[in-house]
Amino acid sequence: MRWDGARQPTIWMVPPPALDPVEARLELARRYLHVFGPATAEAFAEWAGIPPARGWTTFDALAGSLMPVRTPIGDAWILSEDERALRTSVRRVAAARLLPSGDTYFLLQGADRELLVPDPVRRPDLWPPRVWPGAVLVEGELAGTWRRAGAVVSIQTWRRLPAAARDAIELEAQSFPIPALQGQIRVRWGT
Repeated sequence: MRWDGARQPTIWMVPPPALDPVEARLELARRYLHVFGPATAEAFAEWAGIPPARGWTTFDALAGSLMPVRTPIGDAWILSEDERALRTSVRRVAAARLLPSGDTYFLLQGADRELLVPDPVRRPDLWPPRVWPGAVLVEGELAGTWRRAGAVVSIQTWRRLPAAARDAIELEAQSFPIPALQGQIRVRWGT
C-alpha cells in the first residue's frame, strides 16, 4: 500500500504468504517490540487488533527471547537481542525534527503515552480525538506539535525555545519536499 497524504492510496493485491498464522503473529510481536519496546502483551494486543488473550499467548511463546524491564509506568518486556542497543548511550541527535502525524515515535496507546508525554495536560495536544498533528523534537525531546496548510507550517511549542532551536525548526520546515508548492514555506509560531 502506498499513501500520498490527502490523496487516495494506491493498493496492490498479492497472494497471501505461505506462513503459519501463529508464526506470523510471533514475527509481528518481534517487530512491534523492536520498534515500540518496552511494551506489554496488552499493548501489543491493542496495537495488533487482537484479543488480549492472544497477546498473552504470543508473549508466552516468545518467553525465551524476551527480557523483563521496569518502566516508570510499570513492568514491560523488550527483546533480549535489543538490550545492548537500549543500554548504549544515545548518539548525537538533530537540533530539530518535525515528525509527521502517525510517526512510529509517538504511535502509542494508553499508558504508554505517559512515557513519552508525562504531563497529562499536554497529551491531548499530541493525541487529539481527531486528526493528529506532527511532533516537534528539539535535541531529541518533544517540544510541541506542528501542522501544515499549503505553504504555512504552524508550530505550537510547549515551552519557550531558544533562538537557535527556533532557527533549526524553521530550517527543518523549509526542507520539506513538497511538490508543486508555490513559494517558500513560512513558519507561524504559537504557544
